[in-house]
Amino acid sequence: MKKLLNQILRFGAVGVFCFLVDYVIYRVSNIFFETSKISEGFPSYFYLSTALGFTISVVVNYLLSMKFVFVRKEDMSRKKEFVIFVMLSIGGLIVNEICMYVGIDLIYADIAFIRKIMSYDFAKDVFFKFGATGVVMVYNFISRKMLLEKK
Repeated sequence: MKKLLNQILRFGAVGVFCFLVDYVIYRVSNIFFETSKISEGFPSYFYLSTALGFTISVVVNYLLSMKFVFVRKEDMSRKKEFVIFVMLSIGGLIVNEICMYVGIDLIYADIAFIRKIMSYDFAKDVFFKFGATGVVMVYNFISRKMLLEKK
């Protein structure tokens, strides 16, 4: 149990760092899209920002996770390991996008009370983004532990 807790703490530290990578890229991308007027023709540009930040953070996450969190399977090539990691991450991206869609386009858009207590920017940039990240972190730990870690 102590070993698992230690692993979860390391996973959390790597996750926090990768979340910061993801979040900074998400925010910078949003600023770029807003100032370049792309947002006028593509009002849901934050989905692209979400995917961009998430994708870059996956590579960083792979490198850190396989070095500091999970014990590699000796009989699995690094190429296969990376492909599995990326496939699991694509699953995480899908979960992330669904969470953002549900949060912004369903909950925030349809519930007046929520629109009264938080701005659109806070909802998309903080509240639902952090919530989606929490859901994806649980998915990532369980799926990677099951499929990538030495038994």
